[in-house]
Amino acid sequence: MSSFKSVVGIGAAALALAAAPIAFSSAARADACDRLWYERNSIYADAGYCFQTGRARAVFGARCYSPYGRLSPGAQRQVNEIQAEEDGRGCPR
Repeated sequence: MSSFKSVVGIGAAALALAAAPIAFSSAARADACDRLWYERNSIYADAGYCFQTGRARAVFGARCYSPYGRLSPGAQRQVNEIQAEEDGRGCPR
Protein backbone atom coordinates (compact mmCIF):
# COMPACT_ATOMS: atom_id res chain seq x y z
CA MET A 1 0.00 0.00 0.00
CA SER A 2 2.84 2.42 0.74
CA SER A 3 4.29 1.99 -2.78
CA PHE A 4 0.89 2.98 -4.19
CA LYS A 5 0.84 6.12 -2.00
CA SER A 6 4.32 7.10 -3.11
CA VAL A 7 3.43 6.65 -6.79
CA VAL A 8 0.26 8.70 -6.33
CA GLY A 9 2.26 11.32 -4.45
CA ILE A 10 4.79 11.55 -7.27
CA GLY A 11 2.00 11.81 -9.83
CA ALA A 12 0.30 14.60 -7.88
CA ALA A 13 3.59 16.48 -7.54
CA ALA A 14 4.27 16.14 -11.26
CA LEU A 15 0.80 17.45 -12.09
CA ALA A 16 1.23 20.39 -9.73
CA LEU A 17 4.59 21.20 -11.31
CA ALA A 18 3.16 20.96 -14.82
CA ALA A 19 0.31 23.31 -13.89
CA ALA A 20 2.62 25.90 -12.31
CA PRO A 21 3.13 29.05 -14.36
CA ILE A 22 6.37 29.10 -16.28
CA ALA A 23 8.63 32.04 -15.51
CA PHE A 24 9.95 33.57 -18.69
CA SER A 25 12.86 35.93 -18.94
CA SER A 26 11.91 39.45 -19.89
CA ALA A 27 13.48 38.91 -23.32
CA ALA A 28 11.49 35.72 -23.91
CA ARG A 29 8.31 37.47 -22.77
CA ALA A 30 9.00 40.41 -25.09
CA ASP A 31 9.60 38.01 -27.99
CA ALA A 32 6.34 36.20 -27.28
CA CYS A 33 4.48 39.50 -26.99
CA ASP A 34 5.94 40.72 -30.28
CA ARG A 35 4.93 37.48 -31.99
CA LEU A 36 1.40 37.70 -30.62
CA TRP A 37 1.15 41.39 -31.61
CA TYR A 38 2.21 40.53 -35.15
CA GLU A 39 -0.15 37.57 -35.38
CA ARG A 40 -3.13 39.59 -34.11
CA ASN A 41 -2.46 42.59 -36.32
CA SER A 42 -1.81 40.49 -39.42
CA ILE A 43 -5.42 39.29 -39.12
CA TYR A 44 -6.57 42.91 -39.16
CA ALA A 45 -4.20 43.75 -42.03
CA ASP A 46 -5.65 40.90 -44.09
CA ALA A 47 -9.07 42.45 -43.48
CA GLY A 48 -7.94 45.88 -44.73
CA TYR A 49 -7.67 47.65 -41.38
CA CYS A 50 -6.42 51.26 -41.49
CA PHE A 51 -3.59 51.25 -38.96
CA GLN A 52 -2.92 54.43 -37.01
CA THR A 53 0.21 53.62 -34.99
CA GLY A 54 3.67 54.11 -36.39
CA ARG A 55 4.68 50.58 -35.45
CA ALA A 56 1.76 48.97 -37.28
CA ARG A 57 2.19 51.23 -40.33
CA ALA A 58 5.89 50.38 -40.46
CA VAL A 59 5.11 46.66 -40.46
CA PHE A 60 1.84 46.46 -42.41
CA GLY A 61 1.84 49.72 -44.37
CA ALA A 62 -0.75 52.44 -44.62
CA ARG A 63 -2.95 50.43 -46.95
CA CYS A 64 -6.54 50.04 -46.04
CA TYR A 65 -9.40 48.67 -48.06
CA SER A 66 -12.86 47.24 -47.69
CA PRO A 67 -13.97 45.70 -45.31
CA TYR A 68 -11.70 48.13 -43.36
CA GLY A 69 -10.90 45.74 -40.55
CA ARG A 70 -14.31 44.14 -40.08
CA LEU A 71 -13.58 40.57 -39.13
CA SER A 72 -15.45 37.38 -39.89
CA PRO A 73 -16.66 35.46 -36.84
CA GLY A 74 -13.76 33.00 -37.24
CA ALA A 75 -11.17 35.77 -37.49
CA GLN A 76 -12.70 37.52 -34.48
CA ARG A 77 -12.37 34.29 -32.47
CA GLN A 78 -8.69 34.11 -33.43
CA VAL A 79 -8.16 37.71 -32.34
CA ASN A 80 -9.97 37.04 -29.05
CA GLU A 81 -7.76 33.99 -28.39
CA ILE A 82 -4.61 35.96 -29.16
CA GLN A 83 -5.71 38.83 -26.91
CA ALA A 84 -6.39 36.37 -24.08
CA GLU A 85 -2.87 34.99 -24.53
CA GLU A 86 -1.45 38.53 -24.57
CA ASP A 87 -3.35 39.36 -21.39
CA GLY A 88 -2.16 36.15 -19.73
CA ARG A 89 1.45 37.03 -20.51
CA GLY A 90 1.06 40.67 -19.47
CA CYS A 91 1.73 42.00 -22.95
CA PRO A 92 1.03 45.67 -23.62
CA ARG A 93 -1.57 46.53 -26.23
